[in-house]
Amino acid sequence: MSQTAPATPSASSARWLTLTTVAFAQLMVVLDTTVVNIALPSAQLDLGFSDGDRQWIVTAYSLTFGSLLLLGGRLSDLIGRRRTFITALIGFAAASALGGAAPTFGLLVAARALQGVFGALLAPTALAVLATTFTDPVERRRAFGIFGAIAGMGGAIGLLLGGILTENLNWRWNLYVNCVIAVIAVIGALFFLPHVHRTGPRPKLDVPGTVLVSGSLFGLVYGFSHAETHGWANAVTIGLLIGSVVLGTAFVYWQTRAEHPLMPLSIVLDRNRSASYLSVLLAGIGMFGIFLFLTYYLQLTLGYTPIKTGLAFLPMIVALVFTAQIGSNFLLPRFGPRIMVPSGMIFAAAGAFWLTALDLNSSYWPGIVVPLVLMGMGFGQMMPAAIQTATLNVDPRFAGVASALVNTGQQVGGSLGTALINTLAASAATSYLASHQPATQQVLAQAQIQSYSTAYAWVGGFFVAGAVLAGLMYRSRSANAQVTATTGAPAEDAEPVIMH
Repeated sequence: MSQTAPATPSASSARWLTLTTVAFAQLMVVLDTTVVNIALPSAQLDLGFSDGDRQWIVTAYSLTFGSLLLLGGRLSDLIGRRRTFITALIGFAAASALGGAAPTFGLLVAARALQGVFGALLAPTALAVLATTFTDPVERRRAFGIFGAIAGMGGAIGLLLGGILTENLNWRWNLYVNCVIAVIAVIGALFFLPHVHRTGPRPKLDVPGTVLVSGSLFGLVYGFSHAETHGWANAVTIGLLIGSVVLGTAFVYWQTRAEHPLMPLSIVLDRNRSASYLSVLLAGIGMFGIFLFLTYYLQLTLGYTPIKTGLAFLPMIVALVFTAQIGSNFLLPRFGPRIMVPSGMIFAAAGAFWLTALDLNSSYWPGIVVPLVLMGMGFGQMMPAAIQTATLNVDPRFAGVASALVNTGQQVGGSLGTALINTLAASAATSYLASHQPATQQVLAQAQIQSYSTAYAWVGGFFVAGAVLAGLMYRSRSANAQVTATTGAPAEDAEPVIMH
């Protein structure tokens, strides 16, 4: 494969335009996990589906997206990232248009599943393009600071955008908006993403590995979604989770024997990368849990409109963007991920624990603003550091699958967090009602507050656990120096790689 040419001013400009293109694609995928949630009540009224069926609008997307991410990442390695990126954008836009125009519930669910398929192709490809485009350490830190900020704030932007579109247009524009974003990204990809021709034999796709890992991830995501509505003791829930573990174990075994493994185990056996994947998973649990329950609190308890709810998250977005740039460009090079990720987790945990003090009459300032800023600072500190480290020094042939593991961690974390924390919150509300009879309106409202407080406390606990695990798993700077001396590859800065 040909080597990259020395950087020139025009080449540098092209790289930042590439980042802009990738950022649009990443924003579209991340915000789609929450933008549709705001539209659900309006869509339900329009199409007439039941409360029990409503979950499938979210589940259909998460199932296909979560279970196909590793396949999507590997396909980008095999058939070329520029081609994969453009194909995925067009497919995601077409699926969004189909969902926006859907006259029936069944077609809307099918369109959401199709969105998930192309999202699984797009998300790891976007990150792989970024990881293989920015090889200069200084530029890489800046680029991943921006990308990490988008990954962290996309869900909050989805809440804001969903409220604006639903109130001022209609629920269908929560899907149509993807077409607008995709058109911009496709134009950028055609002009700014280079097409690099592969030399040498083309590796084959690991079909058995693909089937095993896709089945395992499907069982895991569907198992947690099923538990949310049917309980953890349900036979189907148990069967899905056991099946996921069995298939996952078989996948790991097969990867040690496959001639062309889908996911070489060396990717996840590196301590820094495995710590990053785990940190992204735990951050996903916390972020989606906070978005879900704080949205409930703002709308159902304080009576905020969808637009006002979205605007309420702006302090977190501002803090996240600011902290991501400071952290990536100045703090990460100095302290490394072993300090940055755990300290970010602690900031986020402090914000989550602060929210447990909210009651029926809490004010926006300081009761909500301060914890949102703390969590924004935490996400901005941990996400860029974890994502950058997760793709550091990966063989460029496997950049796509390494990137897919980042997205898998965030998606599985979101699914796990939503189901698990929902169950814990519901149990807290039930226990409160059982001990505070009769169930007056005041008691019912207080039971909801109790459930929210329980959710925030568990989220805070997950962040604390993440801080401890990250602190133990990440290599120290002296250990990184030993890796550099042994392998010749820098442990804190990316080695030059080549974009497919």
